[in-house]
Amino acid sequence: MRRRQGAGLIRRHQRGAALLTAMVIVTLVATLAGAMVWQQWRAVQVEVAERARSQAQWILTGAIDWARLILREDARTGGADHLGEPWAVPLAEARLSTFLAVDRDNTDDAPEAFLSGSITDAQSRYNLRNLIDARSGTAAGAEERVLQRLLETIGARSDLAPLIARGLRDAALASGQQTSTSEINADPPLMPERVEQIAWLGIDAETLALLSPYVSLLPVRTTVNANTAPKEVLVAVIEGLDLASADRLIQARQHNPFRNVAEIGKLLPQGVSAATDRISVTSAFFEVRGRLRLQDRSVEERALVERRNQDIVTLRRERVVAVDSLAR
Repeated sequence: MRRRQGAGLIRRHQRGAALLTAMVIVTLVATLAGAMVWQQWRAVQVEVAERARSQAQWILTGAIDWARLILREDARTGGADHLGEPWAVPLAEARLSTFLAVDRDNTDDAPEAFLSGSITDAQSRYNLRNLIDARSGTAAGAEERVLQRLLETIGARSDLAPLIARGLRDAALASGQQTSTSEINADPPLMPERVEQIAWLGIDAETLALLSPYVSLLPVRTTVNANTAPKEVLVAVIEGLDLASADRLIQARQHNPFRNVAEIGKLLPQGVSAATDRISVTSAFFEVRGRLRLQDRSVEERALVERRNQDIVTLRRERVVAVDSLAR
């Protein structure tokens, strides 16, 4: 009797162990299957994202080429650069598949891609590079006063002008972009390449936000285009000009863009003159922005181009925004 009871107990233990083993095996199989499915899903998502990135890059490259073509055609006509020209008209968001399809009524298989963009005159803003390339102490002081007037006009701290100028010069000396007999700062900042990077010089975020729409940082010293500059910049670069007189200049150029600096001088108040080393009516540097909305992704790029006669050279190109799943 005891032997039978012991054998039954052993069989029950064996059945329990077999059941537990089976459950463990099922769990392992389910885990491995889930891992394989996740890896496959991840691989598909990576491929989709890479394909979308590649498509966006090619389309935005085409948008920049389109902008270069417009600027090249504008160079052929010559004359002053102003806001009434084709390059100054922004491209509103348009469905790209409508233009790509041969049959515009048959676009069901085309991707949902929308393209928009704009070209802005980089010389419509005050070029901070002028602070670096001033050829003498007198010229450097004059450029600092230009920046000081700009800061005062936009409601920022005007005492930051010497700080920005000194920081840019120290950075230029340290990077070898400027030769000078003055001593190099023992701990110079990095040389900014974009306006937002002047925060490295100790500029607070509030001042940077106020200043960014009115300044640029171009590779060489440039003038300000009076046909495209906002009134705040005109007040800064034309010493003695007030906001009311700047408004009159803007109203005048809307009807008849300035063809030369002499026409600007005729509209200035008595005793005020436009310095030809700071004011012009033509531009060589432009900023091109392109934005692509591809299904649930949005990509924006910005490029700085220089027009050298009829050659349009891309100096810098960078990704501004890359957002996935906008409906998130």
